[in-house]
Amino acid sequence: MSDKHLDQKKSFENRFVKTIIKHYFRYDKDNPFIFVSMMLALLSVAVGVMVLILAMGIMNGMQKEFEKKLFVMNYPLTMVTFQKDAINDNMLEKLHQKFPELRFSPFYTTQVISKHQGMVQGTILYGVDSKKESALNPIYKKSQTDSTQIEPYSITIGEGLSSEINVFSGDKITLYFSEQQAIGFGTMPLQKRFTITGIYKSGLKNYDKVIAYTTLEAFWKLLGKKQGFYDGVHIYAKEPMKIIDAIKKVLPENVFIEGWWEQNGNFFAAMELEKKSLFLVLLLIILIASLNIISSLVMTIMSRRAEIALMSTLGVTKREIKAIFFRLGAAIGTLGIVLGILLAFLGKWIIDTFDIISVPEDVYGVSKLPIDIVFSDFSLVVIGAAIIVIITSLYPAQKAAKLNPLNILRNE
Repeated sequence: MSDKHLDQKKSFENRFVKTIIKHYFRYDKDNPFIFVSMMLALLSVAVGVMVLILAMGIMNGMQKEFEKKLFVMNYPLTMVTFQKDAINDNMLEKLHQKFPELRFSPFYTTQVISKHQGMVQGTILYGVDSKKESALNPIYKKSQTDSTQIEPYSITIGEGLSSEINVFSGDKITLYFSEQQAIGFGTMPLQKRFTITGIYKSGLKNYDKVIAYTTLEAFWKLLGKKQGFYDGVHIYAKEPMKIIDAIKKVLPENVFIEGWWEQNGNFFAAMELEKKSLFLVLLLIILIASLNIISSLVMTIMSRRAEIALMSTLGVTKREIKAIFFRLGAAIGTLGIVLGILLAFLGKWIIDTFDIISVPEDVYGVSKLPIDIVFSDFSLVVIGAAIIVIITSLYPAQKAAKLNPLNILRNE
């Protein structure tokens, strides 16, 4: 047989299969439940796809919100040392010359107890240069107004600490340090009253409760820190993951640098595991929904046995019968996937536009449910759903092709 005849035959088979599929898709008054089961199978797949896309989008949205908050409070890069006087102005100047695009904010740090009117709270106190810190930390910068007077014993605290011990901007707060001071014949913890000149709000209550900022001068005077030598340095970089290795190469052995993603590695690893688990669980919903395709196709085959037998006796091959029911199942699944995608984006628009789902801001850092549909996750959902639809369409198609037309016509 020539190529021309083969092409004509394939074209005829294609048209025949499409015509039969259209016929089976129509509403049958004699067997209305078959059409209803097809629509239910289609809607089941659509709902499964919609739920999976929205769930993955919400997980991505929450992860990005946490990254944004943690990025601000943890800084892109942080340089620390366990050796005294290892980090100093000379080293920072050399780093600035080698990496002019970076911004540095050197700091001192210690743990203190904050007290006001009998209420106490453990606090991590940072000594920073206000201008340099503002260049790196927009949350801190926002708490400092043009009229803010930065005195040696000024302090900026978080909203969580402010509400915890009931203090406000302009109030005095007493800090107790671990260092001891001589009092008569004994000693007692070093204490000093600070004036609150700013209250920041990061959106993460645990950070707002424990982190406070004062001046470098306070550490010089109270704790005897050397000017020009620091406990660590906060570093801003546009692409910290790319530049961290280059910085490591020029640092002394006793100076360490880590990125914000390393400081919170366990947290993001747990979120990633949760996301993967959620994907697999919700993919099972699509699998269960796709079982409706099997039941719908089986019902169609059982009700159309006489037609299938008649087609076989008229010369329709098993391959064509198999193609009819496989494409029928694939069409139901494909329409379900497309409808699910449309419903997912409609759901995203509703969530973004209307405040129908609110979450506690002090727990999650956001008051509105964030949703971000990433192309990679979207592709995985569509590919996963398509594979499930293909697999569930194969079994009924194979069964239809194996029907014995003689037995069917004899019994009919």
